[in-house]
Formats: sequence, C-alpha cells, structure tokens
Amino acid sequence: MSEQRVTPVSALQPPYYAVVFTSLRTEEDAGYGETAERLGELVQDVPGFLGEDSARTPGGLAISVAYFRDLDGIEQWRAHAEHRAAKDHGRAHWYERYCLHIAKVEHSHGFERTPQVILTERAS
Repeated sequence: MSEQRVTPVSALQPPYYAVVFTSLRTEEDAGYGETAERLGELVQDVPGFLGEDSARTPGGLAISVAYFRDLDGIEQWRAHAEHRAAKDHGRAHWYERYCLHIAKVEHSHGFERTPQVILTERAS
C-alpha cells in the first residue's frame, strides 16, 4: 500500500490561531477513521477555519494542528454537537491521553522548492 503525498497548509496572513492537538491512542480503533473523516468535513464549514495539518509518529504520537482566523471559530468548533460527541467517545474509547494547546500566531512564512530546469549543452 503506497502512502498518499500530503503537503502542509501554506503560510497564512497573521494574526490567526493554531489549535494543537497531541494524542496517544488506545488499541481500540472501531469507528475512529470514519469519525475523523466526518469531523474533517464538518470543520470546513466553521467560519474562520483556515486548514489543518496532521501527522503520526511510528511510536504512536499523533499531532493535529487546526488553524482558525479567530477565537470565535474555535469556540464554534468546540461547541459543535458532533464534535462534542466524538470527543466524549474518544475519551471513553480511543485515547490513552491527549493535550490541547491554543496559540496565537503572529508570524508565518513558508518555502516551496521550485522545479529546476537543467540546460544541457549539445556538442556540435
């Protein structure tokens, strides 16, 4: 099975907020993928949602960073009924532990490698 190539969220115009969710999962997996996919669709409808990055280490640490324009958007997502239900189920079944950090981003920049054009000389 090949892994799909992913790219990070591009640099955004500050200020905005980053919601950093780090977690360690339990062995239970039933319904996790479907729920994560559903929440990923729902959060896109929250006013002020800017994007999300996520990764998992071989040791099991998962890190998700959701970006929001303002604290109102974060509060709307926190209060969303399906999100709240998923959090409750996650605490009961999917997570060994997790931590949430909310930070105001005051600077953002990025880099993207551009394709290199290689010119070759032809012998005459």
